[in-house]
Amino acid sequence: MSAVAFHGELILPGSTLRDRYLVCESGRIAGIEAWPPRGVPVVEGRYISPGFIDLHVHGGAGADYMDGTPESVRIANRAHARHGTTTIFPTTTTGSPAEIRRMLDTCASVASRWTPRDGARIRGVHLYGPYFAEDKVGCHSKDGRRDPEAGEYEALLESGMVRIATCAAELPGAVEFYRAARNHGCLVTCGHSNASWTEMQAAFEAGVRHVDHFWCAMSSVPSVRARLGTPMQGSMEQFVLLNHEMSTEVIADGRHLAPELLHFAYRMKGTLRLCLVTDSSRALDMPPGVYRFGPEATGSVFESDGNVGFVRGNGLASSVAGMDRMVRTMLAGSGATLIDVIRMASLTPAERAGIAQETGSLEPGKRADVAVLSEALEVERVFIGGEEVTSEK
Repeated sequence: MSAVAFHGELILPGSTLRDRYLVCESGRIAGIEAWPPRGVPVVEGRYISPGFIDLHVHGGAGADYMDGTPESVRIANRAHARHGTTTIFPTTTTGSPAEIRRMLDTCASVASRWTPRDGARIRGVHLYGPYFAEDKVGCHSKDGRRDPEAGEYEALLESGMVRIATCAAELPGAVEFYRAARNHGCLVTCGHSNASWTEMQAAFEAGVRHVDHFWCAMSSVPSVRARLGTPMQGSMEQFVLLNHEMSTEVIADGRHLAPELLHFAYRMKGTLRLCLVTDSSRALDMPPGVYRFGPEATGSVFESDGNVGFVRGNGLASSVAGMDRMVRTMLAGSGATLIDVIRMASLTPAERAGIAQETGSLEPGKRADVAVLSEALEVERVFIGGEEVTSEK
């Protein structure tokens, strides 16, 4: 449709507006009015929210982005759109150079041909695996883990698809990787790492400004002590909490972090430096069972109980929930207001990824990416660029 108006309580940066109309024309937000323009169709909802933005997400509805096929990418994108995500950064796991390259190329192909039927719009790829610390691989395949090598990552960065780039700070070549990613305009991050304060400081100086899923697969004072001995040293946790410029993310699915940790992260980092992410796997919207994390043919095996992924005897294995559940859980457990929680799922990740001029909030001139939410914050309808995304799987 060329024009549409959304009526309900508008969730804006820093405030809400009741009983107003968000008017959208030609895929952009035109303004906020007391009455809809004559002849423009009106979409009603309890809450009118900016579409969610997911910086860290592996798949959904039975598909993993590392499967490397257009259909898998579209299946996952449609699944996340059903949960309110309108902009997505498909995220790599560990894998062979060929598997990672195929994933990037496939995402680029899907992005270049995007229509509303494809679900959430790809804004770039998060190069997450394979540059993890050996003792922090988590549920990812250990066979695909490796240290950064310039010949590989320079070619990936040159593709133009990588917008978020992760590497464990203690790995040989990490600083060079960070500098290269910074030079390509990426959000540069550290994750799956047992880095010390000193290593984080070197990473910061090379361009790191974000760490992945706080408290998950990251160093602590005890883990750094086990690696480097005494005197005890600061870890990623202390570095991020003390350094105002550093941002991070939480998986607020109610299974990874208890409410007090969500509250602590919110109080310590605030809405400008804390993002909600799903980190969801192909088990999103799927029945309990056994699945592959990463490529269907070579990925590691994990289980889902319908609430979270896990590896028996070896901890959790990513989430199986969409961003709408992250929003509801964060609101219930962190002490944050609805305005702040929605910001952490939309404008803050947009700012960190460098796309806030085009999306992330309900402001004139931005793309009409809108989630219509119920009183219980369930997703009722989703629009990307003013076009409704269907609920088909």
